Amino acid sequence: MHKKQLYGATLKEQLLASARDRLHNFILADGAIRGVIMNGTRMINEMRANHEFGILETLVLGRAYLGIGLMSSDLKGNDRISLRIECSGPIKGLVVEANAFGEVRGYLSNVPIPLDKPMEDFDLSLFFGSGVLSVTKFLEDAKQPFTGQVILKYGNIAKDLANYYLTSEQIPTAFNLSIKFDKSGVVTGAGGFFLQTIPDTDDETVADLEGRVAGLPSLGVAFSHETDPQQLIMNTFAKYKPRFLANRRIEFMCHCNKSRLRSIVTLLPIDELKDIRDNGPFPLEIRCQYCNTPYLFTRQDIERIYGARFPNN
Repeated sequence: MHKKQLYGATLKEQLLASARDRLHNFILADGAIRGVIMNGTRMINEMRANHEFGILETLVLGRAYLGIGLMSSDLKGNDRISLRIECSGPIKGLVVEANAFGEVRGYLSNVPIPLDKPMEDFDLSLFFGSGVLSVTKFLEDAKQPFTGQVILKYGNIAKDLANYYLTSEQIPTAFNLSIKFDKSGVVTGAGGFFLQTIPDTDDETVADLEGRVAGLPSLGVAFSHETDPQQLIMNTFAKYKPRFLANRRIEFMCHCNKSRLRSIVTLLPIDELKDIRDNGPFPLEIRCQYCNTPYLFTRQDIERIYGARFPNN
């Protein structure tokens, strides 16, 4: 993977941005409530630069990056988790995944997203339309992946993820996913938050928590002003005695390389591979779908691939 533009104008700014991009796990009420808050400003900016996105595409995929980042908070070892949305609207769909090391990658199915008229707000429901949301967990100690699936109900990733947890896993959950753009369209802050209660939490506590979550400031705005995420939680949920358990990095990262892309070329149908060998164009450019990094293959590269697969042709 090659990052086209590191977030920050200087090395010092890049290191500071890297230090701020973190995921913080906490509990409330002696463990009855579990939460995660995350600053993902650097991650969203680097994702946007690599995918060469406009504001709409950044908003759609960025919210999915923030969501899957939060959902990765309890992964361990070589565990990973993926979120897939397939829908009828102009977005068509998206795929994002994260692992236990806090590495997030993913792509949109339709780029650029068609836009008939300027956006009046950040309501994206019309861009999704009807569809299906799927979450797959690849757990190291499980014999096979587990996939849960729900109908896309809101066309709002935060609300649809909350609906997934309530419907598929019977866990009441609240999500807050936020990206702040300045007047020139630059992302100045991006963050996510989620809260989960045990199923038998009393109605009064649930109502109080819902009010406190609703009262949270926009995390995109908060992180654009370098608000400390732990202090934000301490102030908002002081009544429930927050206790932070751990924190770790969150980062836009893909482990693609030319060797892996070569494997894709090798599996092309014989006629297609022969046509490329004979007619080019060269260099052949293939981009990783997850991070948009380009890899170039010369005529000699293709001839070697073809020759290794079909030595007598």
